[in-house]
Amino acid sequence: MAASELYTKFARVWIPDPEEVWKSAELLKDYKPGDKVLLLRLEDGKDLEYRLDPKTKELPHLRNPDILVGENDLTALSYLHEPAVLHNLRVRFIDSKLIYTYCGIVLVAINPYEQLPIYGEDIINAYSGQNMGDMDPHIFAVAEEAYKQMARDERNQSIIVSGESGAGKTVSAKYAMRYFATVSGSASEANVEEKVLASNPIMESIGNAKTTRNDNSSRFGKYIEIGFDKRYRIIGANMRTYLLEKSRVVFQAEEERNYHIFYQLCASAKLPEFKMLRLGDANNFNYTMQGGSPVIEGVDDAKEMTQTRQACTLLGISESYQMGIFRILAGILHLGNVGFTSRDSDSCTIPPKHEPLSTFCDLMGVDCEEMCHWLCHRKLATATETYIKPISKLQATNARDALAKHIYAKLFNWIVDHVNQALHSAVKQHSFIGVLDIYGFETFEINSFEQFCINYANEKLQQQFNMHVFKLEQEEYMKEQIPWTLIDFYDNQPCINLIESKLGILDLLDEECKMPKGTDDTWAQKLYNTHLNKCALFEKPRLSNKAFIIQHFADKVEYQCEGFLEKNKDTVFEEQIKVLKSSKFKMLPELFQDDEKAISPTSATSSGRMPLTRTPIKPTKGRPGQTAKEHKKTVGHQFRNSLHLLMETLNATTPHYVRCIKPNDFKFPFTFDEKRAVQQLRACGVLETIRISAAGFPSRWTYQEFFSRYRVLMKQKDVLSDRKQTCKNVLEKLILDKDKYQFGKTKIFFRAGQVAYLEKLRADKLRAACIRIQKTIRGWLLRKKYLRMRKAAVTVQRYVRGHQARCYAKFLRRTKAATTIQKYWRMFAVRRRYKIQRAATIVLQSYLRGYLARNRYRKILREHKAVIIQKWVRGWLARTYYKRSMHAIIYLQCCFRRMMAKRELKKLKIEARSVERYKKLHIGMENKIMQLQRKVDEQNKDYKCLMEKLTNLEGIYNSETEKLRSDLERLQLSEEEAKIATGRVLSLQEEIAKLRKDLEQTQSEKKSIEERADRYKQETEQLVSNLKEENTLLKQEKEALNHLIVEQAKEMTETMEKKLVEETKQLELDLNDERLRYQNLLNEFSRLEERYDDLKEEMTLMVNVPKPGHKRTDSTHSSNESEYTFSSEIAETEDIPSRTEEPSEKKVPLDMSLFLKLQKRVTELEQEKQVMQDELDRKEEQMLRSKAKEEEKPQIRGAELEYESLKRQELESENKKLKNELNELRKALSEKSAPEVTAPGAPAYRVLMEQLTSVSEELDVRKEEVLILRSQLVSQKEAIQPKNTMTDSTILLEDVQKMKDKGEIAQAYIGLKETNRLLESQLQSQKRSHENEAEALRGEIQSLKEENNRQQQLLAQNLQLPPEARIEASLQHEITRLTNENLDLMEQLEKQDKTVRKLKKQLKVFAKKIGELEVGQMENISPGQIIDEPIRPVNIPRKEKDFQGMLEYKKEDEQKLVKNLILELKPRGVAVNLIPGLPAYILFMCVRHADYLNDDQKVRSLLTSTINSIKKVLKKRGDDFETVSFWLSNTCRFLHCLKQYSGEEGFMKHNTSRQNEHCLTNFDLAEYRQVLSDLAIQIYQQLVRVLENILQPMIVSGMLEHETIQGVSGVKPTGLRKRTSSIADEGTYTLDSILRQLNSFHSVMCQHGMDPELIKQVVKQMFYIVGAITLNNLLLRKDMCSWSKGMQIRYNVSQLEEWLRDKNLMNSGAKETLEPLIQAAQLLQVKKKTDDDAEAICSMCNALTTAQIVKVLNLYTPVNEFEERVSVSFIRTIQMRLRDRKDSPQLLMDAKHIFPVTFPFNPSSLALETIQIPASLGLGFISRV
Repeated sequence: MAASELYTKFARVWIPDPEEVWKSAELLKDYKPGDKVLLLRLEDGKDLEYRLDPKTKELPHLRNPDILVGENDLTALSYLHEPAVLHNLRVRFIDSKLIYTYCGIVLVAINPYEQLPIYGEDIINAYSGQNMGDMDPHIFAVAEEAYKQMARDERNQSIIVSGESGAGKTVSAKYAMRYFATVSGSASEANVEEKVLASNPIMESIGNAKTTRNDNSSRFGKYIEIGFDKRYRIIGANMRTYLLEKSRVVFQAEEERNYHIFYQLCASAKLPEFKMLRLGDANNFNYTMQGGSPVIEGVDDAKEMTQTRQACTLLGISESYQMGIFRILAGILHLGNVGFTSRDSDSCTIPPKHEPLSTFCDLMGVDCEEMCHWLCHRKLATATETYIKPISKLQATNARDALAKHIYAKLFNWIVDHVNQALHSAVKQHSFIGVLDIYGFETFEINSFEQFCINYANEKLQQQFNMHVFKLEQEEYMKEQIPWTLIDFYDNQPCINLIESKLGILDLLDEECKMPKGTDDTWAQKLYNTHLNKCALFEKPRLSNKAFIIQHFADKVEYQCEGFLEKNKDTVFEEQIKVLKSSKFKMLPELFQDDEKAISPTSATSSGRMPLTRTPIKPTKGRPGQTAKEHKKTVGHQFRNSLHLLMETLNATTPHYVRCIKPNDFKFPFTFDEKRAVQQLRACGVLETIRISAAGFPSRWTYQEFFSRYRVLMKQKDVLSDRKQTCKNVLEKLILDKDKYQFGKTKIFFRAGQVAYLEKLRADKLRAACIRIQKTIRGWLLRKKYLRMRKAAVTVQRYVRGHQARCYAKFLRRTKAATTIQKYWRMFAVRRRYKIQRAATIVLQSYLRGYLARNRYRKILREHKAVIIQKWVRGWLARTYYKRSMHAIIYLQCCFRRMMAKRELKKLKIEARSVERYKKLHIGMENKIMQLQRKVDEQNKDYKCLMEKLTNLEGIYNSETEKLRSDLERLQLSEEEAKIATGRVLSLQEEIAKLRKDLEQTQSEKKSIEERADRYKQETEQLVSNLKEENTLLKQEKEALNHLIVEQAKEMTETMEKKLVEETKQLELDLNDERLRYQNLLNEFSRLEERYDDLKEEMTLMVNVPKPGHKRTDSTHSSNESEYTFSSEIAETEDIPSRTEEPSEKKVPLDMSLFLKLQKRVTELEQEKQVMQDELDRKEEQMLRSKAKEEEKPQIRGAELEYESLKRQELESENKKLKNELNELRKALSEKSAPEVTAPGAPAYRVLMEQLTSVSEELDVRKEEVLILRSQLVSQKEAIQPKNTMTDSTILLEDVQKMKDKGEIAQAYIGLKETNRLLESQLQSQKRSHENEAEALRGEIQSLKEENNRQQQLLAQNLQLPPEARIEASLQHEITRLTNENLDLMEQLEKQDKTVRKLKKQLKVFAKKIGELEVGQMENISPGQIIDEPIRPVNIPRKEKDFQGMLEYKKEDEQKLVKNLILELKPRGVAVNLIPGLPAYILFMCVRHADYLNDDQKVRSLLTSTINSIKKVLKKRGDDFETVSFWLSNTCRFLHCLKQYSGEEGFMKHNTSRQNEHCLTNFDLAEYRQVLSDLAIQIYQQLVRVLENILQPMIVSGMLEHETIQGVSGVKPTGLRKRTSSIADEGTYTLDSILRQLNSFHSVMCQHGMDPELIKQVVKQMFYIVGAITLNNLLLRKDMCSWSKGMQIRYNVSQLEEWLRDKNLMNSGAKETLEPLIQAAQLLQVKKKTDDDAEAICSMCNALTTAQIVKVLNLYTPVNEFEERVSVSFIRTIQMRLRDRKDSPQLLMDAKHIFPVTFPFNPSSLALETIQIPASLGLGFISRV
């Protein structure tokens, strides 16, 4: 369009200004072609006549509309020129406090000189995974783009950071590396990302220094390659350095410093380990005092030194090497203090015993005399001879400085090499991202060789940048298929040729360095002769013959030739180097190992080594006789080679550019100097990018965006269904010049200025529409009111009649349709039923006929076999009956005689045991003792009879011996047995004597105890009588003061209620915090567990040869084996896998609290393992003993004896267990408990006493059972042993008779011993019980004494008090006493209730055992007895048993149960077809049956398998919401079942009577409830993560970007980077997508039967995620902070609230989580001008932090011209009002935060006996009980 259309009245333009660079002005009248002067008005109100240039006649630059000011991307500006760029940067930097701005592919970063809270973990997480154009500009966005392109395109990336010194290059590079380290993590446990970050402090200390422009200026360039593996995790890094500024080591300008490391050493000189370095203050050394500014404000050099040493340690540089580095650095400082004394003009000396030199030589380990000599002399070699020549003082000083620079450069290279070694990885590098932190373009008053090399490098980088920008522009145009016109851009190849081509500046410099008498002046003359007047870029200064000027891409720079040759040669005397190489200090020769190579001894190239090894530089070929010195390359040559390698690397990668801008030279925070900014923008190529963009089509719109924005400029007839054609038609009408735009495939391309023109047309159209609306709206309102009133009645009538008619027609249609449907449906149903019945009948007939035939065959077969069996059985029975009869007769005789002898021996034992001693121990036992005495007498009599019988037997034996002399050998054996029997009788007599003595002693002890007991009894009765009297007095006083008690009780109640409310609130807060901490620990533990499994899998994959004892398993199996989260009652020893062979386990990082918890868990497992090992050993010993006994026993009745033995062992183990528990309870009660805990009224005391009582009762029961079983075992042994002797058919009958008699004696003796032991054990137990009673009495007496003393003291104190105080004290005492009495009564009542319940349980147990015993007795009846009884056929009716709500399965079917019910169960089918929580009910009914059987092993195994299987399922299908929701619901239901049927009163009160009958009877599963609760917490957290992963892609698009209310917000112009449009394209998410997903989540949870309270917590968490992610994106996206977007957000939030109402979830707390988002939306819509508005904002936004409020106000951007920006003064007012608010400085909400979850008890009303197991579950092996 013509200029007259744009340069109209009120149009704003930019005019040049010497101070502000550009000023804004406004046209006062329209411009007409031919005008030479423009009438302008400046912003300060001054009028100005602006004259146009008569030659060019260029008009001033137009200013962009305000709507475009402050854009994220400079290329989004309609007018692309220098003033627009400068103004946009200034507005963003000063007004919005935004330091980052895009300029096409370049990120412009302005140094704020202030710490900003925009680099935290939350910001990194917010930018991770986002597209570069979706978020506000940030260094993290560039890093994310590089990381994403590396993974997507499989191409290496580079981030090129450039800028002036002090612009923030190093910090930007550091943040980029931090982003990679945080996002990618490391592929191993070596923490490579920490090492990469740790290299920064080291490199800064040795390579950074303070300059006049920057306190931490990098004096070298570096390129860091961060290596990644195939999974794109950091595995290592490599660093290349460029052009270290060595001259700074020996010289610093005013207000500058040497390298930081020197000042850090001086600041740490007082440390003990540094005393050997002999350092002091930095002002004492020549190399650190020249700048006069040894201290940087706000920097602690000693602290920085500590950080440097820590970084060295982290990177593997040992302490010895660190001290070696510090020795060399200290030696450099001392070398700088070495002074020379002139002897004459050509020679000099060093004073003898010069301290700096001797210190330097001591530190370096070299000979002092030799170094002193070569510092003052040099060696000259000719063809024939070698001369040693003295040098002047100036030459010696220069040689000393050259040596210092050389040593420092070598040390710098050595450190870089070691850093690279530490960062090197053995894993193969798959790709890398390079970060180039290199010096920017420099120009000073005096520019030397360093500035020349720096600007040469910037020329190369600028060329690469221009080519890349040009390439991207070309690719964009070709992609969109628009005509491509070559854009003319600045090509700096001529300047590069001037420097590096043949006979270029560097070539001539190297040639002059080779000349023997070459000087800077001769080199300057060669430059003039070669390039002056031949190259337009080379000039000679007018007033100098020792300088030259080069026209660089940024500016002209004048270089002084002085020093170029010396710096390029970098001469160091070889003799001095040889002295250093001969050092005794081992580290020093290492620095000079590369001097023998054909590389210069300087460090001016990368890092003392050739950077990269891809294209090594070939050394020039020379004659064999050349010396090494001729092979040394110059600094310029090396720098050129390394620069070529760098460019090759950059060209092989995808570059990303960061241009750092220094806003002012005074380091003032947020101060913008336009002049300095423009200089840098020109130098860094930003304006060149703008120029290239402006030369083409800088503004790009998609067709949908253009249509949405400029729909107002179209007529209805112009709008077609094809958006592309519509836009074409409209543009052809609006912009007549077709060269101003081009149509691509997906975008419209506009030239500069066209968008501003369209915006002007749009604003004019909207303004005209507003006027038209105002003109017609008033009349329309009146007419509308009248028409509405007139038509109201007619409309109502019409609609009512129409509605009635439609309803009647609808009724007729429905009636007819229903009749038709019924007809066809009935026909279809009857036919289908007939077909099904017919098919079923045929199938049944076939199966039934086959079944009947098979039954007939089986019956015939059984009858035939039964006849054969009967034949053989009847014969066997006859033979067996005869044998059994004979054996039974003999056996009965033996048993009867043995029984008689046993009775006699029992009587003898009772008489033999003296009971007198036990009479003294037990009061009231005299009668029993007398009875025992009589029994002893009777036993004596029996014993005499036995002796007589024994004498008779001996006589008979002697007579038989005389008759049977022929059988001498047999008789001798019988004689020996008789002698043994005689000895036994004598021992029995001795034992009887001992028993009598014990009896007498017992009687004496009894008498003494009785006397003491009587005395104690009298004293106790007296004390009790006294206490009763006192009690009577106190009761009288109590009755007199009852009214006072009531008043005090009321006051105390009110006070206590207040305190209780406060304490309850505090406890709730503490509980939530503790619950959150605990659940975070569980989450961390789960994460570490998963990480452990991943590491285990990786180790398995990495190790080719498996280790012994290891076997590769799948991931699910490894996860199953790694479950060790259960308590000590759950995990068995064999279930705990050995972890000693896993090297990666100990490397897992744990925080201290989690480590202590796991350590405690390991200790518990070890203790449990030891207990179980002891139990196993004991069982094995018992089994061995039982096997040995079984080998001696016959086979008859072996099964019955084994059963009885096992039962006895089980009871004994139970007895021991009960005894141990009893002892532990007593110890805990008497020793470990605190006094307030063990007080009689304390809850802990009551619980312990209840447990003690129940354990004692159980112990008594077990004792009785043990005694019964022992007696049965003895009788069985006695029954079997004679049988063995009877069944030997080889012994003669008479011998049998003799051996029988002796066997009876032996059995009698053994029985007597057993009886004695039994009696002794009973007496011991009675003694212990008596001692316990006596001890209890003593304790009671002592307590009564103490109570008496206390009462006396209280009485004495009360007597001393005045009457009123006495009454009050007595009243208080009475209250205390009554309270204690009430507590005691309550305790007794609870004990009685517990005892009743316990007795009921024991009654059930005994009834069960009696039934088993009866069954056992029936089994023990011999077959002969069964045969004797006549068998009568009896018809036994079958009684249907009631289902008890238990499920029985075999032990071997456990894995099948877990597999079918958990591992292979599909939640979808279960949720739809079955009752909710069915798996939980089935598992609990299986647990109930195991509890009913008292099988703790089965319970433990089932619960452990269940928990492990659930974890396995969740690990396998953990990303499926239905699976996680299903198992969360079932885990909670299982937990509720364990509570509901635990038998605890708190849970039983919710049950029915039938449900209470189903409570567990034998096991307390409280610990398993805790484990299941932890598992439920982990599942809940996994559910939240699944929710977040599903919702996260929808939230930003649906809540922010989609226009739910169409037409409210417009689309702003976008830049080169594609940003997400607010118009929803196909496939994008909308708010309806979010609501549908929420409905899906809610319906799934309801189908699974999840607890309503848990559903509320899940919904609350979902809404928190939605609110947090939406708010975080809002705070990081400037394009979303507008008035219209606030309306969209509020509407979207209202839709979410409506969803909550529909689901009855308004009380879930979900709405409150959206409060920050609601307030942010309101903040976007409220007025933001006056102080009242500020006050309203402060009171309204109480859920937002101060940082968030300020951020929203700074980001607020008008979308239309009718909106206004927020002024800086208003934002400052807000900040002043909120400065006292104490809130978090964090900007973003924690979107990963998970609220602590609780599982309120929710009992089920479903009766267990009514549950049916469907066949689809495949659980046919389970039977109902």
